Amino acid sequence: MRNLSALILSLGFASPALASSGPFFSLHNTNFVVLIAFIVFVAILFYFKVPGMIGGALDNRAAGIKAELDEARALREEAQTILASYERKQREVQEQADRIIATARTDAADAAEQAKADLQKSIARRLAAAEDQIASAQAAAVRDVRDQAVVIAVAAANQVIAKQMTAAAGNKLIDAAIAEVDAKLH
Repeated sequence: MRNLSALILSLGFASPALASSGPFFSLHNTNFVVLIAFIVFVAILFYFKVPGMIGGALDNRAAGIKAELDEARALREEAQTILASYERKQREVQEQADRIIATARTDAADAAEQAKADLQKSIARRLAAAEDQIASAQAAAVRDVRDQAVVIAVAAANQVIAKQMTAAAGNKLIDAAIAEVDAKLH
Protein backbone atom coordinates (compact mmCIF):
# COMPACT_ATOMS: atom_id res chain seq x y z
CA MET A 1 0.00 0.00 0.00
CA ARG A 2 2.83 2.29 0.79
CA ASN A 3 4.35 1.67 -2.64
CA LEU A 4 1.04 2.51 -4.27
CA SER A 5 0.76 5.92 -2.61
CA ALA A 6 4.37 6.67 -3.55
CA LEU A 7 3.55 5.78 -7.16
CA ILE A 8 0.52 8.08 -7.23
CA LEU A 9 2.55 10.99 -5.78
CA SER A 10 5.31 10.49 -8.29
CA LEU A 11 2.78 10.49 -11.16
CA GLY A 12 1.26 13.73 -9.89
CA PHE A 13 4.67 15.44 -9.79
CA ALA A 14 5.65 14.10 -13.19
CA SER A 15 2.92 15.98 -15.09
CA PRO A 16 3.97 17.96 -18.20
CA ALA A 17 2.95 21.24 -16.56
CA LEU A 18 5.69 20.74 -13.99
CA ALA A 19 8.27 19.69 -16.58
CA SER A 20 9.03 23.20 -17.73
CA SER A 21 10.83 25.76 -15.69
CA GLY A 22 9.90 29.34 -15.25
CA PRO A 23 6.56 31.22 -15.34
CA PHE A 24 3.67 29.63 -17.28
CA PHE A 25 2.85 32.72 -19.41
CA SER A 26 6.28 32.91 -20.95
CA LEU A 27 7.29 32.00 -24.51
CA HIS A 28 10.05 29.92 -22.97
CA ASN A 29 7.45 27.64 -21.42
CA THR A 30 6.59 24.91 -23.96
CA ASN A 31 3.21 24.28 -22.42
CA PHE A 32 2.19 27.88 -22.98
CA VAL A 33 3.44 27.78 -26.59
CA VAL A 34 1.50 24.56 -27.26
CA LEU A 35 -1.63 26.10 -25.72
CA ILE A 36 -1.37 29.20 -27.92
CA ALA A 37 -0.75 27.03 -31.02
CA PHE A 38 -3.79 24.94 -30.18
CA ILE A 39 -5.99 28.02 -29.70
CA VAL A 40 -4.73 29.49 -33.02
CA PHE A 41 -5.40 26.16 -34.74
CA VAL A 42 -8.95 25.99 -33.37
CA ALA A 43 -9.49 29.67 -34.33
CA ILE A 44 -8.36 28.95 -37.91
CA LEU A 45 -10.72 25.99 -38.04
CA PHE A 46 -13.60 28.20 -36.91
CA TYR A 47 -12.57 31.03 -39.27
CA PHE A 48 -12.68 28.76 -42.31
CA LYS A 49 -15.91 27.20 -40.95
CA VAL A 50 -14.43 23.72 -40.90
CA PRO A 51 -16.80 22.49 -38.17
CA GLY A 52 -19.74 23.65 -40.31
CA MET A 53 -18.26 21.94 -43.37
CA ILE A 54 -17.66 18.78 -41.37
CA GLY A 55 -21.20 18.99 -39.99
CA GLY A 56 -22.56 19.67 -43.49
CA ALA A 57 -20.56 16.76 -44.91
CA LEU A 58 -21.85 14.53 -42.11
CA ASP A 59 -25.41 15.81 -42.72
CA ASN A 60 -25.03 15.17 -46.45
CA ARG A 61 -23.64 11.73 -45.72
CA ALA A 62 -26.52 11.06 -43.32
CA ALA A 63 -29.02 12.29 -45.93
CA GLY A 64 -27.36 10.06 -48.56
CA ILE A 65 -27.50 7.08 -46.23
CA LYS A 66 -31.15 7.85 -45.43
CA ALA A 67 -31.93 8.11 -49.15
CA GLU A 68 -30.15 4.81 -49.81
CA LEU A 69 -32.09 3.20 -46.94
CA ASP A 70 -35.37 4.58 -48.30
CA GLU A 71 -34.47 3.33 -51.77
CA ALA A 72 -33.50 -0.05 -50.31
CA ARG A 73 -36.86 -0.22 -48.47
CA ALA A 74 -38.69 0.71 -51.66
CA LEU A 75 -36.75 -1.90 -53.63
CA ARG A 76 -37.44 -4.49 -50.93
CA GLU A 77 -41.17 -3.71 -51.01
CA GLU A 78 -41.15 -3.85 -54.81
CA ALA A 79 -39.26 -7.14 -54.69
CA GLN A 80 -41.78 -8.54 -52.20
CA THR A 81 -44.63 -7.39 -54.46
CA ILE A 82 -42.98 -9.01 -57.49
CA LEU A 83 -42.29 -12.16 -55.47
CA ALA A 84 -45.92 -12.34 -54.37
CA SER A 85 -47.01 -11.80 -57.97
CA TYR A 86 -44.72 -14.56 -59.22
CA GLU A 87 -45.85 -16.89 -56.46
CA ARG A 88 -49.49 -16.19 -57.38
CA LYS A 89 -48.70 -16.76 -61.07
CA GLN A 90 -46.85 -19.94 -60.18
CA ARG A 91 -49.88 -21.20 -58.23
CA GLU A 92 -52.14 -20.32 -61.17
CA VAL A 93 -49.82 -22.08 -63.61
CA GLN A 94 -49.66 -25.11 -61.30
CA GLU A 95 -53.46 -25.21 -61.08
CA GLN A 96 -53.70 -24.88 -64.86
CA ALA A 97 -51.13 -27.67 -65.29
CA ASP A 98 -53.13 -29.86 -62.89
CA ARG A 99 -56.30 -29.15 -64.89
CA ILE A 100 -54.49 -29.95 -68.14
CA ILE A 101 -53.17 -33.21 -66.68
CA ALA A 102 -56.64 -34.16 -65.41
CA THR A 103 -58.16 -33.35 -68.81
CA ALA A 104 -55.41 -35.30 -70.57
CA ARG A 105 -56.05 -38.30 -68.32
CA THR A 106 -59.78 -38.11 -69.00
CA ASP A 107 -59.16 -37.73 -72.74
CA ALA A 108 -56.72 -40.64 -72.67
CA ALA A 109 -59.27 -42.83 -70.87
CA ASP A 110 -61.97 -41.80 -73.37
CA ALA A 111 -59.60 -42.44 -76.27
CA ALA A 112 -58.74 -45.87 -74.83
CA GLU A 113 -62.44 -46.72 -74.51
CA GLN A 114 -63.08 -45.47 -78.06
CA ALA A 115 -60.11 -47.47 -79.36
CA LYS A 116 -61.41 -50.53 -77.55
CA ALA A 117 -64.86 -50.06 -79.08
CA ASP A 118 -63.32 -49.45 -82.52
CA LEU A 119 -61.19 -52.58 -82.13
CA GLN A 120 -64.25 -54.63 -81.20
CA LYS A 121 -66.10 -53.24 -84.24
CA SER A 122 -63.10 -53.98 -86.44
CA ILE A 123 -62.89 -57.52 -85.07
CA ALA A 124 -66.63 -57.98 -85.66
CA ARG A 125 -66.27 -56.68 -89.25
CA ARG A 126 -63.33 -58.97 -89.89
CA LEU A 127 -65.21 -61.94 -88.41
CA ALA A 128 -68.21 -61.12 -90.59
CA ALA A 129 -65.95 -60.77 -93.63
CA ALA A 130 -64.27 -64.08 -92.76
CA GLU A 131 -67.67 -65.76 -92.32
CA ASP A 132 -68.78 -64.29 -95.68
CA GLN A 133 -65.61 -65.64 -97.30
CA ILE A 134 -66.18 -69.03 -95.69
CA ALA A 135 -69.83 -69.05 -96.86
CA SER A 136 -68.73 -67.96 -100.34
CA ALA A 137 -66.05 -70.62 -100.42
CA GLN A 138 -68.61 -73.18 -99.21
CA ALA A 139 -71.09 -72.10 -101.90
CA ALA A 140 -68.31 -72.23 -104.50
CA ALA A 141 -67.30 -75.70 -103.31
CA VAL A 142 -70.93 -76.90 -103.40
CA ARG A 143 -71.31 -75.36 -106.87
CA ASP A 144 -68.09 -77.03 -108.01
CA VAL A 145 -69.27 -80.36 -106.58
CA ARG A 146 -72.67 -79.94 -108.29
CA ASP A 147 -71.02 -78.95 -111.56
CA GLN A 148 -68.72 -81.95 -111.29
CA ALA A 149 -71.72 -84.16 -110.42
CA VAL A 150 -73.64 -82.78 -113.42
CA VAL A 151 -70.67 -83.34 -115.71
CA ILE A 152 -70.24 -86.88 -114.39
CA ALA A 153 -74.02 -87.51 -114.58
CA VAL A 154 -74.16 -86.16 -118.14
CA ALA A 155 -71.17 -88.26 -119.09
CA ALA A 156 -72.74 -91.35 -117.48
CA ALA A 157 -76.11 -90.59 -119.06
CA ASN A 158 -74.39 -90.05 -122.37
CA GLN A 159 -72.73 -93.45 -122.13
CA VAL A 160 -75.97 -95.15 -121.03
CA ILE A 161 -77.98 -93.43 -123.77
CA ALA A 162 -75.28 -94.12 -126.34
CA LYS A 163 -75.41 -97.81 -125.49
CA GLN A 164 -79.19 -97.96 -125.49
CA MET A 165 -79.96 -95.60 -128.35
CA THR A 166 -80.36 -96.56 -131.95
CA ALA A 167 -79.98 -94.24 -134.91
CA ALA A 168 -83.68 -94.07 -135.66
CA ALA A 169 -84.59 -93.25 -132.06
CA GLY A 170 -81.87 -90.56 -132.01
CA ASN A 171 -83.26 -88.94 -135.20
CA LYS A 172 -86.73 -89.01 -133.71
CA LEU A 173 -85.51 -87.23 -130.51
CA ILE A 174 -83.67 -84.58 -132.57
CA ASP A 175 -86.80 -83.84 -134.61
CA ALA A 176 -88.89 -83.53 -131.41
CA ALA A 177 -86.38 -81.12 -129.87
CA ILE A 178 -86.32 -78.94 -132.99
CA ALA A 179 -90.09 -78.79 -132.98
CA GLU A 180 -90.21 -77.84 -129.33
CA VAL A 181 -87.64 -75.06 -129.83
CA ASP A 182 -89.55 -73.82 -132.88
CA ALA A 183 -92.79 -73.72 -130.86
CA LYS A 184 -91.23 -71.80 -128.00
CA LEU A 185 -89.52 -69.22 -130.20
CA HIS A 186 -92.64 -68.32 -132.22
